[in-house]
Amino acid sequence: MPQFHTFRAEAVVLRHANWGEADRIITLYTRQEGKLRALAKGARKVLSRKAGHLEPLTQIHLQLARSHDLPIITQVETQEAYLPLQQNLVRLTGALYALELLDRFTYEGEGANIPLYHLLTETLQRLAAQEDGWLPLRYYEIRLLDLLGFRPQLFSCANCGREIQPEDQFFSPLAGGVLCPSCGTGLPGVWEVETEPLKYLRHFQRSAYEQAARAQPTPPQKQKIEKLTQAYLTYLLERSLNTPGFLKRIRPAG
Repeated sequence: MPQFHTFRAEAVVLRHANWGEADRIITLYTRQEGKLRALAKGARKVLSRKAGHLEPLTQIHLQLARSHDLPIITQVETQEAYLPLQQNLVRLTGALYALELLDRFTYEGEGANIPLYHLLTETLQRLAAQEDGWLPLRYYEIRLLDLLGFRPQLFSCANCGREIQPEDQFFSPLAGGVLCPSCGTGLPGVWEVETEPLKYLRHFQRSAYEQAARAQPTPPQKQKIEKLTQAYLTYLLERSLNTPGFLKRIRPAG
C-alpha cells in the first residue's frame, strides 16, 4: 500500500460534484492553502459518515491525504453549519452568492489568503444572524475586491488624479474607478454615479464593518449601489453570476 502524506485544514465547502459511482469531488476554500479540490470517497453512499459534513456553506475541519491526483479526504467534522441560512431562502441565496463570488474569483494553486478566508466566514456569520443581508453582502464585495487586488479607486479621479468632489461622477470599469466630470463627460464605456451611492461605497471601503453597518441608505440608493457593484464584478469576471438574479426575484421589495 502506498503511503501518502497527510495534512489538516480548516475550510468552507464551496460546492461539490459527483465522481464515479459513489464519490464526490469537493471544492473547498481553506485557511491554510486557499482554494483546492479534494476527493471524498464513498460520499454518495447512503451510510456515508462524511456526506453531511461536506455540503456547501459548511465550515469544517478535515484531514486529507496527498495523492498523485486530488488529495483524499480521510476525516472531516463540522465546525459551523450556519443553520439559520437553511431556514430562509433569501438568506440562503445571499450566502450562496458569497460562495459563488469567491469561487469565480479564485483559482487552485494560488496559496493561502487568510484575510479572504476570514472575510468569507465572517460574512456567513453575519448573513446567518441578520434578516436583511444587503449590507453584509455589499461590504463583502468591497472587501473581496480589496483582498484580490481589484480595489476600485473611489477617492480621486482614476484619470487625472484630482480629489473627487461632492457632485455626480462617472465610473470607468476600464480605468478601475471613478472619473471626475471633466474626464468622464462624453467618454464611451463609463457609467454615471450619483453622489449619495458613491458616498456609501467610499464609506464601506474605508471603514471596519461595525462602522459600515451604521450606514442607512434608502431603498433607491441601495439599488443604485448594488447595480454599480454588480456591473463592476461582471466586467472583471467577463461573465454574469448565477445567484444575483435569483436573489433579486425572491427578495422582498424595499
